[in-house]
Amino acid sequence: MKREYPETPLVGVGAVILDQGRVVLVKRKFPPLAGDWSIPGGRLKIGETLREGVVREAREETGLTVDPVELLGVYDRLLRDEAGRILYHYVLIDFLCRRLTGELQASGDADDARWFSPEEIEKVSLVADTAQVIRLGFEKVGK
Repeated sequence: MKREYPETPLVGVGAVILDQGRVVLVKRKFPPLAGDWSIPGGRLKIGETLREGVVREAREETGLTVDPVELLGVYDRLLRDEAGRILYHYVLIDFLCRRLTGELQASGDADDARWFSPEEIEKVSLVADTAQVIRLGFEKVGK
């Protein structure tokens, strides 16, 4: 399936990884959102369950093994080109994840990976639904 100008929406999974009052963000290496901070995640592969996909994506981009403990939300990501045509169309399914093992390090589709406090998150430019799902994750864990 092609990512740009897709014939059908693509399914993506995202990991809101919280640990000790902080959340992991990765800096995207490739479009869409290349160079922007976001939660770890990517496209679901054929034969994967949603939870398997989010565990794989988290490990590939951050080096962390996670446990997806709760579904946080489902979001539309529609990006149009200058002519108004659909350039990217993702249905994103984001999970609250608990860190099990590993040390944070950027890899795969991530140029950088860092832990951010809630206060630091407020200073980062994020897509609105990404900021929303991170706030929801912090609320769920009581931070």
